[in-house]
Amino acid sequence: MELGAFSVSLTVKDINQSKAFYENLGFQAFGGDPDQHWLIMKNGSCVIGLFQGMFDKNMLTFNPGWNQNAENTDSFTNVRELQKELKEKGVNILSEADESGEGPDSFTIEDPDGNPILIDQHR
Repeated sequence: MELGAFSVSLTVKDINQSKAFYENLGFQAFGGDPDQHWLIMKNGSCVIGLFQGMFDKNMLTFNPGWNQNAENTDSFTNVRELQKELKEKGVNILSEADESGEGPDSFTIEDPDGNPILIDQHR
């Protein structure tokens, strides 16, 4: 099962304070907009997302169709196919992608310890 690019999405209290902290760890802004309270930062192949007021908990994020540089991959498994496969395996889907739709969509699952996992397709 190919899930796409991986990152950790962090819920933060102050986007600018968090940005400065992660810059001290060698991360650089890669995408997003601090004025909209979200920022993607990168250090080598490590990617983190900082999100102020958007999520309740930190989560693992996968982006089908993207590599670690947010570039489109030649081939990928559509988010709807991933969702269907996980349903068939008995995985509980918390929020579902529209299976009749096309293009960008997402779904959310949780691991056995309650850690949220977002599968978020942007294309």
